[in-house]
Amino acid sequence: MLNFDDASRKSKEAMDTMLKSYSDTAKGFQAIAAEAAEYSKKSFQDAVTHMEALSGVRSVEAAFELQTGYVRSAYENFVAEATRLGEMYTDLAKSAYKPYEAPVATPPVKASKAATVVTTEAA
Repeated sequence: MLNFDDASRKSKEAMDTMLKSYSDTAKGFQAIAAEAAEYSKKSFQDAVTHMEALSGVRSVEAAFELQTGYVRSAYENFVAEATRLGEMYTDLAKSAYKPYEAPVATPPVKASKAATVVTTEAA
C-alpha cells in the first residue's frame, strides 16, 4: 500500500529529475547557440576577406578561380558545421531522454489475475 511518505518521496524525485533535465537541456541549447554564433562570425569574416581579395583581382580567369575556391571552402565549412550541429542536437536529445529511460523501460507492475481476465475480455 502506498503511504503519503512514499508518495512525497516519489514526487520529490520526479521533480528533481525534471528540473535537472530542464537545466541540462537549457545548457545544451546554449552550447548550440554559441556554436552557431561562432560559425556565423567566422563565415562573415571569410566572406569579407574573400571580397577584399576579389576586389584586387585583375583578370576574369583569376576572379573565377578565386570565386570557385571560396565557394568550395564555404560549402565544405557549411557541411562540417551542419554535421557538428546535428551531432550536438542528437546528444542533447539523448541527454534529455536519459532520466526518463529507466522508468519507461521498466515493465509495468503485474496486475492481479482477475484484472488480467477483465482487460483481456475487454480487448
